[in-house]
Amino acid sequence: MTQQFYSNGKLLLTGEYAVLDGALSLALPTKYGQTLTVKELDSSMILWTSLDEKGEIWFRTSLQLEFFRNSDVKIPIEVENNLLTSTDKVAKMLSKILLEANRLNPNFLNGEMGYEVHTNLSFPRDWGLGSSSTLINNIAQWANVDPFALLSKTFNGSGYDIACAQHNRPIVYQIKHGNPFIQEIEFNPSFKDNLFFVHLNRKQNSREGITRYKGQEFDKVSLINKISELTEECISCTEITRFKELMNTHELLLAGILNLPPVKKNLFPDFEGAIKSLGAWGGDFVLAIGDKNTPEYFINKGYKIVIPFAEMIL
Repeated sequence: MTQQFYSNGKLLLTGEYAVLDGALSLALPTKYGQTLTVKELDSSMILWTSLDEKGEIWFRTSLQLEFFRNSDVKIPIEVENNLLTSTDKVAKMLSKILLEANRLNPNFLNGEMGYEVHTNLSFPRDWGLGSSSTLINNIAQWANVDPFALLSKTFNGSGYDIACAQHNRPIVYQIKHGNPFIQEIEFNPSFKDNLFFVHLNRKQNSREGITRYKGQEFDKVSLINKISELTEECISCTEITRFKELMNTHELLLAGILNLPPVKKNLFPDFEGAIKSLGAWGGDFVLAIGDKNTPEYFINKGYKIVIPFAEMIL
């Protein structure tokens, strides 16, 4: 028997960092995502292969099923004893995800059959669109467990990326009393042809950004209220001039909290439009609000990946 699962990638338009503390945030599922295909094998192994957007293998491992049938096991012994190269670290994290999925559903990986598993990304791994969150959501579907619970036991985080993985329209996302509140909305601005997602040529570690955010002292209630208000106005905004103002206000607000310069001031001071950081500051994608000449501006600066809103967002 063969099963296939798919999850959408994600971008967080408003609420980066503050979403962790309950701010209302606007999240956008992307047209890019990840597929997980599972085929039963007459063996006691999981044969795992991960393919990138070009169909090339970037990771491969084999895991003994018996390791997931002992609740005291942390990760497979052969992985733990290795000097942890980048490939070993991926194997270690994959083992942890599968083990936690087994703990959430003891019937998972507890049969007689082994599995041949393939994952296929439709975007480059350094884009920051959710290679981890799409994997978590796909494994949760395969294991028949709550993906938010699986996330909390592995990568942690706010969970907005898991929500994007499951929804095919823009959503508002908020943590209320420790639980995710998710609502699909209409977000198709009339000025969407002026919106571009620009990759900053580097991958940012979101966990490092979260650590920095949590290490700052500020009025958390005030920040949550301001971000939530910006999110609500952003959703209903119909004028590009006002939308730029909202994005600039959001950027400056977080810059003050994080004690970091806004990306426009730091990298693109001569850009005539507005630029807003997305997700973890310092890498991955930013939102640029400009005109038909915007792609040329960034390409001339050495930033070759400039994706129009309509080509990125579901």
